[in-house]
Amino acid sequence: MLMPLMRAEDSIPVLATDSALLADSITAPADSLAAQALAVDEPLDSLELRLFEWMWAGLDTSSCFGALDTIALADSIYKQRLQALPCIVELPYNPVAKRYIQRYIKHSARHTARIMRESEHFFPIFEEALGRHNLPYELKYVAVIESALKPTARSHAGAAGLWQFMPATAKRYGLEVNSLVDERYDVYKSTEAACLFLQALYNIFGDWNLAIAAYNCGPRNVTKAIQYAGGKRDFWSIYPYLPHETRMYVPLFIASNYVFNYAGEHGICPDTIRTNRMLTDTIVISERMHLKQVADVLDIPIEDLRYLNPQYTRDILPGNKAYSLCLPVDRTVTFLSQQDTILAYNAKQLIHDRRTEIDMAQHTSIAGGYMVNGKMYYKIRQGDTLGSIAKKFHVTVSQLQKWNGLTSTNIYTGKNLRVSP
Repeated sequence: MLMPLMRAEDSIPVLATDSALLADSITAPADSLAAQALAVDEPLDSLELRLFEWMWAGLDTSSCFGALDTIALADSIYKQRLQALPCIVELPYNPVAKRYIQRYIKHSARHTARIMRESEHFFPIFEEALGRHNLPYELKYVAVIESALKPTARSHAGAAGLWQFMPATAKRYGLEVNSLVDERYDVYKSTEAACLFLQALYNIFGDWNLAIAAYNCGPRNVTKAIQYAGGKRDFWSIYPYLPHETRMYVPLFIASNYVFNYAGEHGICPDTIRTNRMLTDTIVISERMHLKQVADVLDIPIEDLRYLNPQYTRDILPGNKAYSLCLPVDRTVTFLSQQDTILAYNAKQLIHDRRTEIDMAQHTSIAGGYMVNGKMYYKIRQGDTLGSIAKKFHVTVSQLQKWNGLTSTNIYTGKNLRVSP
């Protein structure tokens, strides 16, 4: 396995990747699709600016000469190229899709170059999982839109990883999310969860564009849009009734498919990324272990281990069940031969004296809490009271009121409650 070592800024703007983040209101219908597609030189709105600025961040484009001036290609050429792609997902060409294709081309040297280079590592992983689940390979471009292929990307709302799962959705599809472990950052496990989620959405709607839209805004909003559209069940019929972010989402998916397949025709070159790459291997560990034990004994920079194992948010493999440890391939044999030495190294300080923290993390997972930017939260369930939640997380009612700005003990099902200082 070849892993990129890249430590660029991974924080991304909120792009509403979970239905819990979206308002329930549906906007009024637009007059036409053409009215929604602004001219190519019109300024981007604030949401689009955040999207493109995030994708541009930290790129080395010194080896690129810029895109060729092919913006003004005839519509028939764009349409023919999309139709020629070997895809199951429908990729129609219309004024809305055209706008985003041209946006990608216009700004290609600032983001497409890097993503194309990163795709050389991540796309084979995605395609293996998609093929195993008998899903269209082109769904790999969902991750391009979600995270720009940054495995440690995190939105300000708490969505995380290549596939930008929110904690509740991640747990629903088998990912462990607690104070010590966040498998949304695990490339393989999060990709498996994304396949299951996309398949479930397709089973609901029977249409891949609707499933992709629901990945962004949640099935409830897509269902409501179908109702407002008089029962029509295709993306472009319900387009005017969807949240603004989701109207962008499928056109961006179409544009990603186009640009990745026809980059050369537009003079877009893959980026020469300022990053090291190393061959890696994965070992399964069932004992409690700290990454610093591994780093010190095997003489591996702790930053490298953290990058290769981003799911361990406090540098601790909790133990009690099997966890994977990703290592440089030239250290795996040494690890296996010195495993007892590694487990004993500075164990009192790194492991045994942190028992309370570890036990609290395991309790948090059982209780249903999740971490966002170092704070613990809990999604209120039917029948919960402020007192029962306080008891569950070993805090007081007054603390919960203080942390959440509550003036009474009234709480509401579905809301997120902060349960730690």
